[in-house]
Amino acid sequence: MHHQTEKEATLAVLKDSVYDFVRAEIQPLAMQIDQENTFPLALWKKLGTMGLLGITAPEAYGGSNLGYRAHAIVMQAISYASASVGLSYAAHSNLCLNQLVLHGDEAQQARYLPSLVSGDMIGALAISEVQAGSDAINLQLQANKVKGGYTLQGTKMWITNGPDADVVIVYAKTDKAAKARGITAFIVNGNSKGLTKMPKLDKLGMRGSNTCELVFDNVFVPDDHILGQVNEGIKVLMKGLDVERLILAAGPVGIMEAALEKTSHYIRERKQFGSPIGSFQLIQGKMADMYTHYQTSYAYLMAMTDACDAGNIERKQAASVILFAAEKATQCALDAVQIFGGNGYTNEYDVSRLLRDAKLYEIGAGTSEIRRIIIGRDIFEER
Repeated sequence: MHHQTEKEATLAVLKDSVYDFVRAEIQPLAMQIDQENTFPLALWKKLGTMGLLGITAPEAYGGSNLGYRAHAIVMQAISYASASVGLSYAAHSNLCLNQLVLHGDEAQQARYLPSLVSGDMIGALAISEVQAGSDAINLQLQANKVKGGYTLQGTKMWITNGPDADVVIVYAKTDKAAKARGITAFIVNGNSKGLTKMPKLDKLGMRGSNTCELVFDNVFVPDDHILGQVNEGIKVLMKGLDVERLILAAGPVGIMEAALEKTSHYIRERKQFGSPIGSFQLIQGKMADMYTHYQTSYAYLMAMTDACDAGNIERKQAASVILFAAEKATQCALDAVQIFGGNGYTNEYDVSRLLRDAKLYEIGAGTSEIRRIIIGRDIFEER
């Protein structure tokens, strides 16, 4: 059992240091980030210095190689302080960097991982298009073979970190006739000739996590920038999906943690009818639900990240973690706004931000509807 306790001890130290960091460096900025819709670039370097960007990266490239439970712990902590910083963190550290860890060859890893781990570069992933969101296989971005590589022609939409990205993993059609079997993943430099980053989108929540459309006008990508094999991008995509769902599920778990903490303080301070509102049973009932949703989601997430680290996670398990956590986070945030009453409906108290941020997790990274389809289909098809 000694090895297990050693890992547990490492994770406990990591958790404490991350929460100290986010309370000092991120929480004080959270409302400002939301109001100004600006991404705090200075924070990025701090995340790198803290070693938080390379949790799953090999030590040879500056990472800590601590696995997915550790990654989820960090994602939850950052999201607890600011869900939008958490979202940008996940897009960088999981959707981009971890794909290079899983699929990059030695030259690709050596070229990009050190700078992604240190925070000198910002990473993004580009799958979605205007007509291909949930229906990702239907993507239209065309990759045409030319001497020494490919040229990319088309657009990508809703790309987290898009405006700031130095490196983007881009999925494109290399074989128009083949559906899923005609997709290839490319590593594209953010300053490539012909790549235009459109103005950032004005979103309901997750403000400050910059999102935009990317326009590719004959963007040349050399052959050695293909991630995985030609026409086998779907393998790259699918292999990363379970992990993506787990790490992103830590976002809503962090939002629930924040909602619980903010309301716990408020129900003691706010008085009505001569008593703190926390003494009223209807308020206590809401607190009980919030607490239960948070604890259930957290325990499920930790159990599944452990399973993932051990190499035995099922697709329906990963999908159900984020399905559950995302819907419960929206509910917890709604309850928090209700408990805060008139104050909760103003932007002076930031429980309204929690609600706006939480809703994204029922839409992004595969909608709740898609998650239910995956889970239901897998149960039906089981032998």
